Amino acid sequence: MLRRAVTALVPEEDPDLGEVFTTSAQLAIALARCARLNPFRLTQEANPWASLRPAHLTHARRRALGGRAPTALASVHQALRVLEVVNRHTGGVSLAQIARETKLPQLMLARVMEHLVRTNLATPVGPGAYVAGAALVLTGVSGAGGPGQLPQTLAFVRDAVGAAVYVGRYCDGEVSITQYADGPTAPVVEEWVDFRAAAHASAVGKALLTQLDHDGRKDHLARHRADRLTEHTLASEQALFRQLDDRRPNAPLLDLQEYAIGTVCAAVPLTSGPNAECVALSLPGPDPRRLRQAARVLQNEAAAVLLALLVSGTAPAPLTTAG
Repeated sequence: MLRRAVTALVPEEDPDLGEVFTTSAQLAIALARCARLNPFRLTQEANPWASLRPAHLTHARRRALGGRAPTALASVHQALRVLEVVNRHTGGVSLAQIARETKLPQLMLARVMEHLVRTNLATPVGPGAYVAGAALVLTGVSGAGGPGQLPQTLAFVRDAVGAAVYVGRYCDGEVSITQYADGPTAPVVEEWVDFRAAAHASAVGKALLTQLDHDGRKDHLARHRADRLTEHTLASEQALFRQLDDRRPNAPLLDLQEYAIGTVCAAVPLTSGPNAECVALSLPGPDPRRLRQAARVLQNEAAAVLLALLVSGTAPAPLTTAG
């Protein structure tokens, strides 16, 4: 059995490593049997979806990580500090001056400037000098930009992840999709069940529920019962809350065919103001590797979406944090 499992492996081309072999569930079971382990106990770990499931955190570990600022929010604070300096120097400002005023490290500042230029929030006017970009209308430290800034950012993220992307918000006790970007090769999810009634089964809903306290979650599920929409749906309130609480810090929330068979989704919480928000993607096919790659890109671009929400005036400015 082990010989068959090994010979069945198909090599894949890696841009850095060349030809590589990746493991499979069949190989994991064969190895378990050779080691005289229970293969059924290892099947969950051999499942390609398992790497996407959130790891369990102990109570002590959650407390230790609780004080860390969300990565997306920290990145937005950095961008807002840079935008304030660029906007104040109407005739242009050098990168060295921006670094002195913001006290950001050189590499971090370079990444921030790259994003601001890409999204037309800053414009280079010479070697290492910048002015406010066409998309920026800044007043004080917080801003209000043109209505095209958010759609432009969502379109970029859509192309980056190769999937339809959404902005979700929890307002007045309900889940809503406030913005989305789709395309011919990035179709949106068919809303066969009202999203407001499916928070327990959708990545958007989970990303919003995870930002509510226990009473807020209980209130929502009291009004919207956690019905089983597919065989993969978590219809148990206790199991759902455990999944939300055991999520690794900054890890995306997932919908692995829980809302609709044949569709998988990932969502990243966006913490800025009084209303819970998130950015999400949907893929029309249960491909764990593609979802894992897309979710990683979505995490990297979450700060860009949050910044676009702030600049477009559709989200309140985040509170200033120390450091």
